[in-house]
Amino acid sequence: MPSEQIQWFPGHMAKTRRMISETLKDVDVVLELLDARIPESSENPEIAGLTAGKPRLVLLSKASLADPVMTERWKKHFEALERTCIFYDCRTGEGTSEIPRAVRRVCADKLARYRERGMEGRKLRAMIVGIPNVGKSSLINRLSSAGKAKVEDRPGVTLQKQWVTTSLGFDLLDMPGVLWPKFDDRRVGENLALTGAIRDEVMDVEMLASVLCGRLRTRYPKLFCERYRLEPAAIEPLSDHELLEAVGRRRGFLVSGGEVDTLRAAGMLLDEFRAGRIGRITLEAPEEEDGSQRGL
Repeated sequence: MPSEQIQWFPGHMAKTRRMISETLKDVDVVLELLDARIPESSENPEIAGLTAGKPRLVLLSKASLADPVMTERWKKHFEALERTCIFYDCRTGEGTSEIPRAVRRVCADKLARYRERGMEGRKLRAMIVGIPNVGKSSLINRLSSAGKAKVEDRPGVTLQKQWVTTSLGFDLLDMPGVLWPKFDDRRVGENLALTGAIRDEVMDVEMLASVLCGRLRTRYPKLFCERYRLEPAAIEPLSDHELLEAVGRRRGFLVSGGEVDTLRAAGMLLDEFRAGRIGRITLEAPEEEDGSQRGL
């Protein structure tokens, strides 16, 4: 998968960029949802420039699917950059109650100015940004308790910006989830595809599942082998694609002649990873203290 050469929805990104620029003057704070399994890969590199000057709150979304030890490391990483960061899970609702306090904290100066002008009680306005399928609409529905945002477990559901009111002291602006036009790093493209930010219909899912096999073998061998009843010593000499075949054979995904249905095995493996059935897994790490590269 030559991710460094693939461009995804450049027109969509341009439209969303215009939406953000045009609306930013009416916004007090930006809530940036990142996928806790891939915090660096899911951070749109254009958001910082587009929202410059506005307070930003980082929400590590889908935290219940991520390795809790790694999630704590990522939280410390963002805090070291003086960025407020909290855990949030769109499936369980974990962290939802912390968001109003965090919004007030990062907007303390704005709220103080409102009080000085006799405008105490005026609502703040929060813009929600993030890649497709990261949980923005689920967050809005939890905060508003109104179920106004359409939610599906696939990318590209929110297509237009929409304001949603809440009783928490701030209103929410949901922006379309969008990927940036070009990935300079192949691993970023792979991570986004593995976690479902890119539609499987435009991917080589067998190749993608082989990549996942290699990642799991390296970083979470115990979880991987236990889930698919594999022997660590037996899989050591296998290529990533051969490892996918071994997984398919263990699950009985065979066709005539005893060959493995690798397409079916690939779909199953990706589905189980995304649903957290293999275990709590994070695919990249923050920079180590010695300055080594990110990524696992």
